[in-house]
Amino acid sequence: SVLTVACEQTEVLLFDPISSKHIKTLSEAHEDCVNNIRFLDNRLFATCSDDTTIALWDLRKLNTKVCTLHGHTSWVKNIEYDTNTRLLVTSGFDGNVIIWDTNRCTEDGCPHKKFFHTRFLMRMRLTPDCSKMLISTSSGYLLILHDLDLNKSLEVGSYPILRARRTTSSSDTTSTSSSGSRAASSPCQQNDSGLLFEKHMSRPSQREGGSPRNSLEVLTPEVPGERDRGNCITSLQLHPKGWATLLRCSSNTDDQEWTCVYEFQEGAPVRPVSPRCSLRLTHCIEEANVGRGYIKELCFSPDGRMISSPHGYGIRLLGFDAQCSELVDCLPKEASPLQEIRSLYSHNDVVLTTKFSPTHCQIASGCLSGRVSLYQPKF
Repeated sequence: SVLTVACEQTEVLLFDPISSKHIKTLSEAHEDCVNNIRFLDNRLFATCSDDTTIALWDLRKLNTKVCTLHGHTSWVKNIEYDTNTRLLVTSGFDGNVIIWDTNRCTEDGCPHKKFFHTRFLMRMRLTPDCSKMLISTSSGYLLILHDLDLNKSLEVGSYPILRARRTTSSSDTTSTSSSGSRAASSPCQQNDSGLLFEKHMSRPSQREGGSPRNSLEVLTPEVPGERDRGNCITSLQLHPKGWATLLRCSSNTDDQEWTCVYEFQEGAPVRPVSPRCSLRLTHCIEEANVGRGYIKELCFSPDGRMISSPHGYGIRLLGFDAQCSELVDCLPKEASPLQEIRSLYSHNDVVLTTKFSPTHCQIASGCLSGRVSLYQPKF
């Protein structure tokens, strides 16, 4: 019922998405750029900022914040929420993923703990059932925490490493051990992925009859183009049914951009340290690469059949096939091109973000100059 817009100049804008009426401007929501907004329910929402804080807001009383959360030491870029435990999960360019207990929130903030740390962190997402956490990095790695337990603090040495590998062939696989890890390299990072994680880690005991909680998989996803050029995974989204992950990648030289879909390959390895590869590239498409250096946030439709992707001064609606079929009904044996369903251009600057309404047949897009556009089909 409310469209919220995160702005560069400390503001949050609120609109009625049906009438396009401007409801309110939170002119000093933060002391620096507002980066992300996440609704926790139909009245509470959280915002995060380059001022290193997260703020909680109540739609019924927007004159003041519910509380401000302090814990990050650099720009906060991402907010996730587990509705089952009511735990807020945030990530920032300090490399930290922090858990906030909103069950015990006061005006002074919420109890929190550092859950995970990795260098080069870009984006963090939870799968819809909160069974996995995915983390993308500017050095081309994708990290997956399997069998996720947010209540278990991941101190140094408390999580097992599953062997790192590319999502392509076994020849790209390199091994890890309890004393360190090594992943496939690219020009944009050094070989030793100890740069990504703490170097000394012990392997915890397995739960009886299952793999250990919070086991870590390190992947270098296959991206079209020249493999040895390296990639930065700038945007990370998840299929609403948890079937796939959606990445926006740019080349190390920032002259190519790709949108890629990876299907989850379920099933635990035979042994906790066996080589595994949980993702398979199914669809991809090259992007316009307009507005180099800016991160473009793309998204799935609520039913998962379409993708909305920033493309130059507009957005493209993409499908897995021309009929907008379900992903599971049109899985190719080899990676196939995403199909362009429609292109929508109404901006005079580079589009940076796009989002489907979860309840209405409507899409929103926002560009670098601050214009927000709303689209809905004509019947």
